[in-house]
Formats: sequence, structure tokens, C-alpha cells
Amino acid sequence: MDNRTAPAPAPPVLAGDRPRTRRDVTPRITRLCYVTGALLIGSGLLHVVVLAVDGGPWEGPVSWRKPITFGVSFGLTLLAVAWISSYLRMGARLRAVLLGVFAADCVLEVAGITVQAWRRVPSHFNMETPFDTAVSMTLAAGGAVLVGVLSALTAAAFTRRPDGPPGMALALRAGFAVLGAGLLSGAAMIARGVYLTRTGHQLAGYASTAPLKPLHGVSLHAVLVLPALARALDLTSWGPRVRLRIVRAAVGGYALAVAAALVWAAVTC
Repeated sequence: MDNRTAPAPAPPVLAGDRPRTRRDVTPRITRLCYVTGALLIGSGLLHVVVLAVDGGPWEGPVSWRKPITFGVSFGLTLLAVAWISSYLRMGARLRAVLLGVFAADCVLEVAGITVQAWRRVPSHFNMETPFDTAVSMTLAAGGAVLVGVLSALTAAAFTRRPDGPPGMALALRAGFAVLGAGLLSGAAMIARGVYLTRTGHQLAGYASTAPLKPLHGVSLHAVLVLPALARALDLTSWGPRVRLRIVRAAVGGYALAVAAALVWAAVTC
């Protein structure tokens, strides 16, 4: 009779941290998102050079600011979504579809804004010609698609606890919740601007977005900042409880920033 002690079972490994094969680590759709995100950021930075050479105002509906900020912002968001989606418990096929649609929509949004910047006409709320109307409506429809994709990822984050190091689940859920506020503020800007433009108040439509811009900008990147913090803390020697407390403090700080931007929007609206 063999009395040798059986080896203890290996501890469970989280999906976000498990050793993977090369094929698992860099699936085709994730690589595509990373490359696309980098190109969008590069496009935004390229227009910094264009602004320096060509000049022109930073503010206003016709400005090189728009391809700069939208290129960098959409690029960073695409990189963040492609990365954090690996921590979400969802089917591989669904994840690939959502990421593919999201990447294509990010390119569409930045392309439309960039084309109109080079044409020296406004990209949003511009109904002057059939082409301008088509671009404006396409950008608005693209925004709706972004909301749909990110809502599906948010539902996945809250339906099943995300994988990852201590604090990652909280960071992801808080990041998606704050992102939702950013998407709602963006939808409000579009709806209000389109309404004013359709009723013959195009200049008022452009001006109407100003109060919500800080809220929109601050909220969009919580889904990158908070999970990145949780991942960076995992590289330290601090214990899980300390790391979780730091993530909680960061979530609280981000919530205060969003609240301040919301108050600013209410006061200046």
C-alpha cells in the first residue's frame, strides 16, 4: 500500500494573470486594437505639428485642436478597452466582436473629424451641405455605437466579478461607471447641439457643448487610469489590503473630480 502523501492541489490562477501561450496573449483582434490605437494617437500628435506650422485658434468649431484631442483620446481609449477586456469574464467570440466594432468605430470618428478639419469646416452640427450633413450624422451614429459597445462591456464587468490582482475588480467597475457618466455627457452634448442646429441656431449649438466638456473629458479616461493603477500596485511588495485601500482612495478621488466637473457644468450651463 502506497502511503505517500498526495501533492497539494495548485492554487487557482486568475484569468487575467494566468500564464498563456503566445497565441493566447496576443490574439489577432487585440493586436489589431493596439496597432489601431497607436495609429490614432500618432495621428493626433501629427496634428500638433500641423497646428505649429499652420497656426490658427485652439478653440472654436474649426480648429486643429479637434483632430489632436480626438485622435489621442480615442487612441488611448481603444488601447485601454482592448487591455482591460482581458480581465472581463465573457466569451472569446463576443469579446472579439465587441473589440472589432469598437476599433472600427474609433477610426470612423477620428477620420470624420480629421477630414472636416482639413476641409476647414466644423465636424459636428454642420448641416451646410449634403456631405457635411452626412459626416455630422455619421459621427452622431458612431457615438451611439460606442455607447452600445461600452455598455455591453460594463454589463460584463458588473455581472461577473472581473479577474485580476487585488483592486482590479473595483478599478474596472468604477472605471466603467465613471465612463458611463462621460458617455451620457457626450450624448447630451450631441443631442443639444443637433437640436439647436436643426432649429436654426448653429452658433448656439457649438457654444452649448462648452459647459459639459470638462465632465466629458475627465470621465472618459477613468477606465484607463484606475485599472492601470491597480496593475501598477500589483508590481509592488505591498500586501493586498494596502493595494485595495489605495485603489479605493483613487476611486474616491476620481469621484470627487467628476462631481466637481458636474457642478461646473451646472453652474455654467
